[in-house]
Amino acid sequence: MIFRLGELFCGPGGIAWGATNANIEDKSYVIKHQWANDYDKDTCDTYRHNICPNDPKSVYCEDVRKFDMSKLVQIDALAFGFPCNDYSVVGEQKGMNGVYGPLYSYGIKALNLFEPQWFLAENVGGLRNANDGKAFAKILDELKNAGSQGYTITPHLYKFEEYGIPQARHRIIIIGIRNDIDVTYRVPSPASYSGIDNTCRKAIEEPPIPKDAPNNERTNQSATVVERLKHIQPGQNAFTANLPPELQLNVKGAKISQIYKRLDPQKPAYTVTGSGGGGTHIYHWSEPRALTNRERARLQTFDDTYEFIGSKESVRKQIGMAVPCRGAKIIFEAVLKSFAGISYDSIEPNINE
Repeated sequence: MIFRLGELFCGPGGIAWGATNANIEDKSYVIKHQWANDYDKDTCDTYRHNICPNDPKSVYCEDVRKFDMSKLVQIDALAFGFPCNDYSVVGEQKGMNGVYGPLYSYGIKALNLFEPQWFLAENVGGLRNANDGKAFAKILDELKNAGSQGYTITPHLYKFEEYGIPQARHRIIIIGIRNDIDVTYRVPSPASYSGIDNTCRKAIEEPPIPKDAPNNERTNQSATVVERLKHIQPGQNAFTANLPPELQLNVKGAKISQIYKRLDPQKPAYTVTGSGGGGTHIYHWSEPRALTNRERARLQTFDDTYEFIGSKESVRKQIGMAVPCRGAKIIFEAVLKSFAGISYDSIEPNINE
């Protein structure tokens, strides 16, 4: 069975890579790209270049609020990682009251229009708490009741570092299966990944990044930043390190743990984000510098051949917004096994820390 996948808010292709590379014992169950939408030109160019180079017109670079979905062809599956800006614990958590909060409704619109057999929706863990929990409850209710049949949904807080991903990245992912289909999705167990070395050192250094790998330019660090980083130990940040007075940050109320934070080479990386200003780059554990975009892409489990299009700043944002490729692949393979009737180890869904 071939599931034709449509994507909204497709980003640079982390979800799409996971979907199209999902591989189970029954080779007749596969996922194929059908169409995708995002509003950012560089992001769309990256997606086209890596996911569907032979069908570039299947990526629609338009604002979803003005996008005519009726022109799209039918799909069997839908994925949408709706923008998380208003739900992130790092931001102001405006939830439904923000600019981005209501954008999930276009995923509902697509479900109503196409009634795919199943869907994947993704957002940050902070979604649970936005608007005192009311936003999350509203979104889940609308997902359950989408289309003429409705969907059985399985929301779960996936901690990707538990699945062998070299990064502590926690995301709510909701799998929905249409109610008239006799298939039950179960959250895949992370137990079989417990022995994997998913330290950031291994991810970045083994194997060495090829000299000709794309997106591997270094960021120029000022002399002050270099000197500050020399005083910060692995795992420390600008507020926990013992910095001399002239290198301390005199920012009132700012104690964000990721400011000038060095990686701990013995652990998975902390969460890769799209930011970079004000000391929010991810910093190497031993060298006094920020990571390159290619090193950041490795933490997101993109292959070295995956080329991002755009300026260095644009690429940084694209990598930060993506779902880890191999994490997405694990979830999509569980979906395919569910449809194929193949048993796999599972755990009870849980949306709490």
